[in-house]
Amino acid sequence: MPENASESWEYSLFIPHDPRAVTVCRRTLRLILTMHGLIGLVDVAELLATELVCNAVRHTKGPAALRVRWAAGVLRIGAWDADPEPPEPPQVLERLVEAEEGRGLALIRACADAWGWQPLSRHGNRGKYVWCELASA
Repeated sequence: MPENASESWEYSLFIPHDPRAVTVCRRTLRLILTMHGLIGLVDVAELLATELVCNAVRHTKGPAALRVRWAAGVLRIGAWDADPEPPEPPQVLERLVEAEEGRGLALIRACADAWGWQPLSRHGNRGKYVWCELASA
C-alpha cells in the first residue's frame, strides 16, 4: 500500500492516432504507479492499459487519451477514443486462446475487478470512454 493511500490523484495523456502511442502509454503508466508506490499493481495495470489503448488506436481513426485515477484504494484506467460506437461485448477468454485477435476486452474482464464503458464527448468530438478498475491488495 502506498504511503499516501488516502490522497487521490489523476493523470491524462492525450495521444495521436499512432500505434507507437501504446508503448508510450504503457511506460508512462509504469512510471506513474511506481512514483506513487503502487508497484504491486504495475504488471496487471500495464496489461489492461495496453489493451484499452490498443483498442482505441486500432479500431478508431481519431485521437485518443489514457486516463489514470487513484481514489479510495482503487485504480481506474480508462481510454477515450473518437468512435461513439460501443465496444463489442467480450467473449469468454477460454474460447479465444488460439485466436489472433479479439482477446482485449476478455482479458480486461478476466483481470480487472470491474470494467465498463460510457459515451463521452471531448473537445467537440463524440466518442466513448472504456475503463477498468483494480483494487489495491
